[in-house]
Amino acid sequence: MTTSKDMTMFIRSRIAKFGLAALFVPASLFLVEAPQLFAAGPPGPKVSKGAAVSVTKAKKTCFDDMTEITGGLVPKDEVLVRPDREGYQISKVLVEAGANVNAGQALAQLVNPGAQQGSGDPVSVQAPVAGIIGKASAVVGTVASARAEPLFQIIAGGELELSAQISTKSLAKLASGLPAKIKVVGVGELPGRVRFVSKTVDSTTQLGEVRVSISFDDRLKAGMFGRAIINSGQRCDRVAVPLSALLYGEEGSVVQVVRDERIESRIVATGLQSEGNVEIRQGIAEGDMVVARAGALLRDGDQVTPVVVDDSVIGK
Repeated sequence: MTTSKDMTMFIRSRIAKFGLAALFVPASLFLVEAPQLFAAGPPGPKVSKGAAVSVTKAKKTCFDDMTEITGGLVPKDEVLVRPDREGYQISKVLVEAGANVNAGQALAQLVNPGAQQGSGDPVSVQAPVAGIIGKASAVVGTVASARAEPLFQIIAGGELELSAQISTKSLAKLASGLPAKIKVVGVGELPGRVRFVSKTVDSTTQLGEVRVSISFDDRLKAGMFGRAIINSGQRCDRVAVPLSALLYGEEGSVVQVVRDERIESRIVATGLQSEGNVEIRQGIAEGDMVVARAGALLRDGDQVTPVVVDDSVIGK
């Protein structure tokens, strides 16, 4: 094979003997070196793998099925007090609304207006149960009647509970005995338990009543508003993704999935939320790699470089 040194000497001898015309040598002489000069070939174009994107794996997670209701505090049991005799006049009112009373305690005195002054003993109206006077309607000088408004309303035992009207969908998840946490403004959080779930709903509003019993507290008053969070159990049969993975569009909630290093947007049906995660009822399968922090700049088909991140650092 002809070497570079041989070629140089050949060219010099040709120039010395024939002049510059000797430079036009047959191309075949240069082709000897061509395979060696171009064996490596030209450098190829640089291939971009796309922007780095944080991804996390969709996996099954347990959620507490929480139902939140709002309503007013009402007596658990209310006793209405009316006179035993018709036509008697109220001469004394012995208690006011809010007073604690014992069973058998005198609440008011009645007299017979037809009797001569000083004759006839007054008749006492007594509390049939112990509790708190919720309302006192008795007025001195008026005639008491069993057909009229009750003279007194007693909250039996002073027990109050939260009464709320809720939708049929929420009603179906609740049952007596479920634990609850009740928050009342000015009082704080108190433990409670579902006592009553209506078996019927209003035909117009499609709402049914739920009552949640509350631990006794002197600060509670009938008529206060409260909010209860009821735990109806855990659900662990569906996958979850971070809340930060959700996008919201005209068609609903969207999650971006990385598949073959390409962005793929999927419309999803969401469910329960807990500790920064959201339940996905439809649209995502267990093991799918989802964009941990979804961004509007990513579009379907965009090439990306997925970087798997720990669930515990998402959202920090």
